[in-house]
Amino acid sequence: MKFDSIIKNGLVILENGEQEVEVGIKDGKIASIGHDLGEADNVIDAKGLIVSPGMVDAHVHITEPGGGYRDSWEGYETGTRASAKGGVTSFIEMPLNQVPATVDHKSIQEKFDAGKGKLSVDVASYGGLVPFNLNGGIQELDENGVVAYKCFVATCGDRSIEGDFMNVDDYSLYEGMKQIAKTGKLLSIHAENAAITDRLGEIAKANGETTLSAYVDTRPVFTELEPIRKIILFAKETGCRVHIVHVACEEGVEEVVKAQQEGVDITCETCTHYLYFYKEELDEIGPVVKCSPPIREKSRLEGMWKQVFDGNISFVTSDHSPCTPDLKDTDNAFEAWGGIAGVQNNVDVLFDEAVQKRNMSLKQFADIIATNPAKRFGLDAKGSISIGKDADFTFIKKDSPYTVAAEDLAYRHQISPYVGRTIGAQVVKTILRGQEIYDIEKGISDEANGRFI
Repeated sequence: MKFDSIIKNGLVILENGEQEVEVGIKDGKIASIGHDLGEADNVIDAKGLIVSPGMVDAHVHITEPGGGYRDSWEGYETGTRASAKGGVTSFIEMPLNQVPATVDHKSIQEKFDAGKGKLSVDVASYGGLVPFNLNGGIQELDENGVVAYKCFVATCGDRSIEGDFMNVDDYSLYEGMKQIAKTGKLLSIHAENAAITDRLGEIAKANGETTLSAYVDTRPVFTELEPIRKIILFAKETGCRVHIVHVACEEGVEEVVKAQQEGVDITCETCTHYLYFYKEELDEIGPVVKCSPPIREKSRLEGMWKQVFDGNISFVTSDHSPCTPDLKDTDNAFEAWGGIAGVQNNVDVLFDEAVQKRNMSLKQFADIIATNPAKRFGLDAKGSISIGKDADFTFIKKDSPYTVAAEDLAYRHQISPYVGRTIGAQVVKTILRGQEIYDIEKGISDEANGRFI
């Protein structure tokens, strides 16, 4: 067989570990893995580089369409170009903050139309579970190809905007879980106790608190644990498969593990920023690092890493949730938008922190960025370097420190808490279905090769 491309000379992370092998690509798929594969129209030299499966980021927010309210937020073009530059070849897009939220046939079609011809990477879609789509919306989303559903038990959305996302009450959660169980798909849940965190925030603000440290204190660990326990109870009652997004404390992970041992089909993720930043430095960084659940104390960092190494946290995501700069430009942390721009710095930060600093195996690294999320969400063509899968790769240059500069960010708005940080590894090439979409020398490809999955 003559291949379209052959990757040579790299250390390739396969499903059973890393090997110095060649990878043959044909028609956008991985066609062969071995030695001396033969001829190809194109040879890709990966000498001195780690060849990893492209990251499957299971938690990304794109705000298109903006509905006249958020038209200046992150769009498909910039969000997917930043993904390509960061080594993310596929992501699962959340059903908010676009307007309208993705809650039924009409809204998901508007989303597909908005992204047409703009994707640099492949994009799978979440559908929303909200109190106002229990009469057919869940089924319409299933028919339109969502890979999973998402809901909030924490307060979310802007009630002054028609069609914006909305958190569920207990009945909507219960009824929605019953309906989603019939589809066989996952329900991913933002787990924070709304009543307590909202009221603590109101009290702190009224008392004149303005710091990020004070903001963290209004969302204590138990306000993550309580809803996780409720979700587990509802999952047992309804048979719904569930996933807890962006767990920020090891106690929350422990609740998930206990439920798994009891037979509940439940997993959890954390985010890169919960494994990197810590509470004591937040006020020095500023509101650009505000998120919820909040980033917790430095003393908790290694406990979260242990949960990752032990396999209790299934995978790591960015929760890329950017906004316009004005919504971060405030001295009052309670008034700032809560969301971090991070999709471009998933792979490099995680490789540096996990592999280079903590000696994680390359196989586990590939598992937490690609293999595990692809399996959990049924993205059968993605997630690993094996024959028949999509030819999606990120090439990583180890031990090559660089400092993140705002002008190097491909986001619509070049703000991120990683700006100014020195990261000890670099993404130097990204390949999507056999096509180069980013090279450190040539930049991001102008061809929109991505597809909706």
